[in-house]
Amino acid sequence: MRVITGLARGRKLTTLKGDDVRPTTDLVKEAVFSIIQFELDSARVLDLFAGSGQMGIEALSRGARECVFVDNSAKSIAVVKQNLQHTGLISNAKIITADYLSYLEMNIGTFDIVFLDPPYSKNMLQKALPKLPGKMNKGGVIICESPKDEILPENIENFSIYKRYRYGKICITVYRESQD
Repeated sequence: MRVITGLARGRKLTTLKGDDVRPTTDLVKEAVFSIIQFELDSARVLDLFAGSGQMGIEALSRGARECVFVDNSAKSIAVVKQNLQHTGLISNAKIITADYLSYLEMNIGTFDIVFLDPPYSKNMLQKALPKLPGKMNKGGVIICESPKDEILPENIENFSIYKRYRYGKICITVYRESQD
């Protein structure tokens, strides 16, 4: 696992070991960043369910202003810190150990881009998505990674599914603000 491009291009990232860990593949990560490539400059990003932090780190490497990394696992947070230090991007990061719902309820800031890649089959996306529209800046984008057979809502308040992309067993769902 590595940073694909930008300031930290080619830097290897550490990840936790185990059956519960499924880092996003380079193919999927490249596809996601192709979708949002023109929206990254100076963006404020949330990497909820951060894991190793690879999505937020890639965003910072490509020009995001700030990324907030949230995970409830102390081991994951330690890996995020290690990866941010290794890539030299830690000064643009906020790292928070918290449950995703607690964080979404207490956070008063807003974001331009949100990455959601929770543990599969635990209904976490369905609980997190309704809490996000009020946390988004105008023109914001919400990107979810899920199993291809998981059903996500077509609409969440003023956000609608813009596009779905399938990569083997996973699906990337992109929500954008509805155009009225």
